[in-house]
Amino acid sequence: MNADYLNPIIAATDSVFQTMLQLEPRKGKVFVQEGLVSRKEANVIIGVTGDIKGSIIYSFSKDMALKVVEAMSGMEMKELDKFVTSAMGELGNIISGKATTSLAEKNFTCDIAPPQIVTGKEVKIVTDAKNVLSVTFDTNLGSFDVSFSIN
Repeated sequence: MNADYLNPIIAATDSVFQTMLQLEPRKGKVFVQEGLVSRKEANVIIGVTGDIKGSIIYSFSKDMALKVVEAMSGMEMKELDKFVTSAMGELGNIISGKATTSLAEKNFTCDIAPPQIVTGKEVKIVTDAKNVLSVTFDTNLGSFDVSFSIN
């Protein structure tokens, strides 16, 4: 996988979390897996088209998703309801949009599709790519994964 694709996504994740949530995500474990099984309950999938094709998947535990939306909205959240999943989708959209802007500056033409939200335990998300690269980020609210399924 080309670092020219990945670095803007990682940088956008850092920037959006710092700006919107006043959280400094620390890059943790990096791992590759065949296909993708998320052990987290809230997953935001953003399709990428153009010169770069594939998906970016943001995976959060239920607890972290609720805390993130509380930080975004200033309201207490108790369930992964429509409001929470919509807010998580928007967060994924903002990060991915910022990343594609950076990719355009590197002369890659790409666009993103509207977010798809998948909730539940032990969710299996199947992608076109044989291998999926995942990066775990740690924050004061918990950890989350950003996975890259890019062809």
